[in-house]
Amino acid sequence: MQNFNLHTHSVYSDGKSQPREIVEEAVRQGLKTLGFSEHSPLPFDNTFSVKSADMPRYVAEIAQLKAKFKDKIDIYCGLEADYITGVSEPFAVTKEKYHLDYLIGGVHLVGQSAHPDDIWFIDGPKWEIYDEGLQRFFDGDIRRAVRRFYEQTDEMIEREPFDIIAHFDKIKMHNRERYFHEDEPWYRALAFETLDLIRQKGLVMEVNVRGLYKKRYNGFYPSPWLMEEACKMGVPAIISADAHHFSELTLEFAAAEEALKRAGYRNVVNFKDGRWIEVAI
Repeated sequence: MQNFNLHTHSVYSDGKSQPREIVEEAVRQGLKTLGFSEHSPLPFDNTFSVKSADMPRYVAEIAQLKAKFKDKIDIYCGLEADYITGVSEPFAVTKEKYHLDYLIGGVHLVGQSAHPDDIWFIDGPKWEIYDEGLQRFFDGDIRRAVRRFYEQTDEMIEREPFDIIAHFDKIKMHNRERYFHEDEPWYRALAFETLDLIRQKGLVMEVNVRGLYKKRYNGFYPSPWLMEEACKMGVPAIISADAHHFSELTLEFAAAEEALKRAGYRNVVNFKDGRWIEVAI
């Protein structure tokens, strides 16, 4: 089973475990690589992203853990960079400022305003927030809302430099088969357009398992039909726990490996000394 995880959140953002607790559990499980990826700072108050003032301390603590555990596990420091049109700091600036090893790019908030009340939050545990935002910002027009999510994701891919694309079809999570179905042609066209941009930019596609073990969605991000298309395109993949607690580091990894194999994948990629290497599954 894949013995590494690069999508990990600690108490510095919205995780529940201290970084050292996470490292110790990773070592106990025999992981070879662990990457921390707190949610990037944003220019408004929120409960999920690392505060700008805490970034130096975050980077320093991960560096200390990297040195302390160097004989047991490779540790890297990154961010899950939240992209909001016209609001988020350029990814390249963030990466250079803090000397980060890698970036995961993701869209969790759909909008074009630095005010949190003007942004549609499509993530989190409450589907009611998704529904409320759909009505408030898009008058209940699910096609317009989903199109804006994918447009914002496409903007991020085209404009920002990063390494891994996070849960790129997560707009489906709170849909719960109520507003649209994934086999509808308009939806598939949007998802395929984004996938093709992922291919063009040479990004790594994560297979995110958090929906499964948190029971917020009964599958993976992305869906198997997108994994199959990604495999045909030659898009590299990595399994991500999106862990927010040390106990979540490898949950559902075996199921994700089977899904990737069914889609045609024979390898995933890992990060090693600044480059991506293939690892058999």
